[in-house]
Amino acid sequence: MIRTAFLITALVGLTACGGSQPSRNLEAAKSAPRATAISSVISSKSAKQLFGAERIASNQRAEPFGSYAKGCAAGNVMLPETGPTWQAMRLSRNRNWGQPETIDFIKDLSAKAARQPGWSGLYVGDISQPRGGPMLTGHASHQIGLDADIWLRPADRLNLSTTERENISSISMRRAKGAFTNDQWTRAHHNILKAAASDPRVARIFIFPGAKVQMCKDEKGDRSWLRKIRPWYGHHYHFHVRLACPKGARGCVDQTPPPAGDGCADAQEWVNNILNPPPPDPNAPKPKPKREITLGDLPAQCASVLSAR
Repeated sequence: MIRTAFLITALVGLTACGGSQPSRNLEAAKSAPRATAISSVISSKSAKQLFGAERIASNQRAEPFGSYAKGCAAGNVMLPETGPTWQAMRLSRNRNWGQPETIDFIKDLSAKAARQPGWSGLYVGDISQPRGGPMLTGHASHQIGLDADIWLRPADRLNLSTTERENISSISMRRAKGAFTNDQWTRAHHNILKAAASDPRVARIFIFPGAKVQMCKDEKGDRSWLRKIRPWYGHHYHFHVRLACPKGARGCVDQTPPPAGDGCADAQEWVNNILNPPPPDPNAPKPKPKREITLGDLPAQCASVLSAR
């Protein structure tokens, strides 16, 4: 059976139209229209199957392509399984890969977390696949190496075995379906999230509504960082950090910035709706079934990311 990567490589070579220098061929393929850069057969393949099969990153300059929920990542870097102030969890998923900025951010934040009482650092969940792209299971985002899930369970020991990392679970921080924090929530959680949101590389952080409201109540100093903390469904076992597109990454699509202000009133509205759910809208349109993302749906550069060795 001919490998998909081989087919893509061959197609890229044909598209470049006969040049003898590989670098020129690759640049020509990158700039070629999508229709000529990817054959209809390959472009119709399931993107999650193609990217989920890759075990190592592409040997390319680091660069994210596309958006957080529809893209890929060239030159991802692996977060080492264990470091002085972190451990990567669920190693069997092979999702401890990200853009260099993401890996550096995790290392920096874990060192700050290690200064909190009861914390030796961070347990790090999913970042991205080796070449980004849609995942076989789970997330819709995490596709361009700029998202990372940080467990809310205090990392009190950093000598977990591979087996322990597959079986240990994080700890839920929510009460009343996410309207409030529970007794597991501490000031250390507040401080770690504040440190993450205060980092200029971070675009936003997702966590359950009750946590955002609690942080709004507890913060007595500068509140500007709260703008980046956004309430979202779930996210009571971990918080989700999203970095902004790196400077000069022309193929990367940033998310629209959060609205002005600290966002506390918006979070309170989420909580109010949890406690007193509004009646369903009888005229609301039925959600359309989602079509599986194909390679052809992704930026044209993603074919080169898959074919690169």
